[in-house]
Amino acid sequence: MNKLANPSNLTIIEKYIKSISNINLDSIESPCLPKSKLYLKILELSYTMENGVITPDIVKGMLKDVHLFKDVTLVSKPCIIKVSPKLDMVVVWMDIWDSQSGSEAKNIINWQFNVGWYITTVCSTNMNLGVPQCKNCWKWCHSTLSCHFHISRYAKCYGAHITEHHKEKAWCCIENKKLSCLATKEGEPCSHTFKYMNCKGDHQVDSYSCPYWYNHFNREWHSRKQQELFQK
Repeated sequence: MNKLANPSNLTIIEKYIKSISNINLDSIESPCLPKSKLYLKILELSYTMENGVITPDIVKGMLKDVHLFKDVTLVSKPCIIKVSPKLDMVVVWMDIWDSQSGSEAKNIINWQFNVGWYITTVCSTNMNLGVPQCKNCWKWCHSTLSCHFHISRYAKCYGAHITEHHKEKAWCCIENKKLSCLATKEGEPCSHTFKYMNCKGDHQVDSYSCPYWYNHFNREWHSRKQQELFQK
């Protein structure tokens, strides 16, 4: 007797066909090769551009117009480090997604392209972790695991509470009749501004606009800032 003609086997086949027909093809992800993270840097870029000082967003827009980078996907925003305080040149550090063999990087490493009057070069580099920022006290130059501060600080107001407890703990969002301050309404975010403890800027301590983050790959810059803080 043919195995397929067996009634029990036919039932199994019918159930299998029915289950396949109910699958939503849009929910199935396309197969893809495993990716690896590679580290590159671009040399000989000017610190000042036509639209002002170079920024990570300007670099991202610039790379979109360069044929070498048409198939390249950035892991995160590029990081820009000035070569020295006296020179108007920068190095751009960037991480890209690539195949395990590094085929995309091979097509752009050691190649040059024009940016205005400058000829820039793409080079490979080792992983640069940069200067760490603690997610507990939000200070720089040490990791969260090595932090000796026993109370967590909120990144926006630097108060001694976590983000979830801001409206309940922070003086800015609690009603204060003496100062004629109203409590922040339920469902609304905190609208108050604060000065960051190190750079005194109007942003959160983890903001990308902070000069400390802008220079987080520049250990020499952070060392100078640490010395300035100790001297005060």
